[in-house]
Amino acid sequence: MDKRHKELLRKHRLWLSEQLLVSETIVQFLYQEDILTQVQVEEIECQSSSKQRVLKLLDILPVRGPRAFQVFLQSLDEFSWVRDTLQRDLDCQPGPGLGSADDVCISEHTLQRVPTDRQLSRIADLLGGQWEAVLLDLELTTEDLYRCRADHQLDMHGAVLEGLVQWKRAQGKKATVQRLIKSLEAADIHTSMLLDALH
Repeated sequence: MDKRHKELLRKHRLWLSEQLLVSETIVQFLYQEDILTQVQVEEIECQSSSKQRVLKLLDILPVRGPRAFQVFLQSLDEFSWVRDTLQRDLDCQPGPGLGSADDVCISEHTLQRVPTDRQLSRIADLLGGQWEAVLLDLELTTEDLYRCRADHQLDMHGAVLEGLVQWKRAQGKKATVQRLIKSLEAADIHTSMLLDALH
């Protein structure tokens, strides 16, 4: 199995163990396609829980040859959201010579979206001491910042969230994720922190 595929399965290991039920079609499809042997199927099936069966499958897959990952994706017909997530992550990974592992891949659709108040709340949690620099770059005034601080003297999260919501109201449809990323980069904050906040 390709190194990128192995890394992707490792990265999503626990999530996959919560999302998949491998006993019915997945294991049988992998056996049919000669990815798993009969012995390996039995090893997976004898695990005590659904989660353990998925984890056992994920232990076996990486050593089952170059076709294993693609056939595994094909087996996920009943779990299309899982397949789509894996495929999207794979498409976002830089290939050899295409950029560093730190590159962040956010779809064009997400970049043009206006973040929800809930997403802004998560982002407010992540900004820490650089929040003022980010809000100034988002074109809030020092007076706006002063008001945010005054309204939330003992609550930094509240002050940051108020500033972000104020930016969103003022900018309307222009208050996009892409614009927010630009301000994060200007404050030397790596945009990878946005990925969790945007889900």
